[in-house]
Amino acid sequence: MIRLLDFLFALFGLIFAFPFLVILFLIGLFDTGSPIFVQERVGRNKKSFTLVKFRTMKVDTASVASHLASTASITPFGGFLRKTKLDELPQLWNVLKGEMSLVGPRPGLFNQEELTQARDAKKVFDVRPGITGLSQVNEIDMSTPELLATTDKEMIDTMSLSNYFKYIIMTVAGKGSGDRVKKL
Repeated sequence: MIRLLDFLFALFGLIFAFPFLVILFLIGLFDTGSPIFVQERVGRNKKSFTLVKFRTMKVDTASVASHLASTASITPFGGFLRKTKLDELPQLWNVLKGEMSLVGPRPGLFNQEELTQARDAKKVFDVRPGITGLSQVNEIDMSTPELLATTDKEMIDTMSLSNYFKYIIMTVAGKGSGDRVKKL
């Protein structure tokens, strides 16, 4: 049932948001010259997939977890995208393709070995990663791998249709602050 909802929400979201996505893309062209950010992430069953987002950091920023990146790397428009969570909209494509769910554990990077081990031990990779979830609405990010893996497992164990909608509504309403970055 959740996969069907994911597919329908992603399809209609992409269709209805298309003009808005084009505007954000064009603004991003002026901001960084390269408005789309793609990165290999760890997906379901630890299978690699390419995550798609709007770029929020300078093009030459190192490919590291957000909490290891510097705030100086975030562009002015990127700051707006992060604050409003609009940088996540292109991930609806990942949801449509079945690589992600709207709700699930945020996909990590392959070089985040401590997080990957903690999630592997808790069987978090048995589900599709998501755009939002329990950790995100509670401001738990990848800087605390064990807590993140434990919270992801809690979300998986208590997932229901009502929690699915609850996490989406909380995210749209602005609960959670997104990925932290190092302050300089």
